Amino acid sequence: MTLANEILGFSAEIVEHLRQRGETISTAESLTAGSVSAGIVTVAGASDVFVGGVTAYRDEIKISHLNVDPALIQKHTVISEEVAIAMAKGAINSFGTTWAISTTGVAGPTPSDGYPIGVVWVAIEGPISHTIELALSGDRDSVRNAATSSAIATFARILRHRV
Repeated sequence: MTLANEILGFSAEIVEHLRQRGETISTAESLTAGSVSAGIVTVAGASDVFVGGVTAYRDEIKISHLNVDPALIQKHTVISEEVAIAMAKGAINSFGTTWAISTTGVAGPTPSDGYPIGVVWVAIEGPISHTIELALSGDRDSVRNAATSSAIATFARILRHRV
């Protein structure tokens, strides 16, 4: 997966904002499989602010490593705002960070849990909570790239406008 220069710029902005504030970040990724983390740590000096991440493709990993309540998964499915929020909160608790970004959704090649390819939830938790639902199109790589880009760009904008 290759990230666009614009996203690398957003990643640099994230690292600088967090460094200036003495804050840290972790990730909890499903469909993006670590690419949000990879985008952030591409920046030299990211180790000052990036603590770690969990790639939780399977439900049992979301439950065991991120402490997502199985009843939440059963009620809403893993492709939901509720589970995205729980994943991000689980990353904050696991890594002791100020912020966390989580991603969950359907990249393809087939629909999942009754959701079409391209449905994605991104949750950002920390001093500010924010979620976005994406309806992306394209093949598996296109969906994953767009989800990664959206997560990183959204977090950069939150930090940019946070007082």
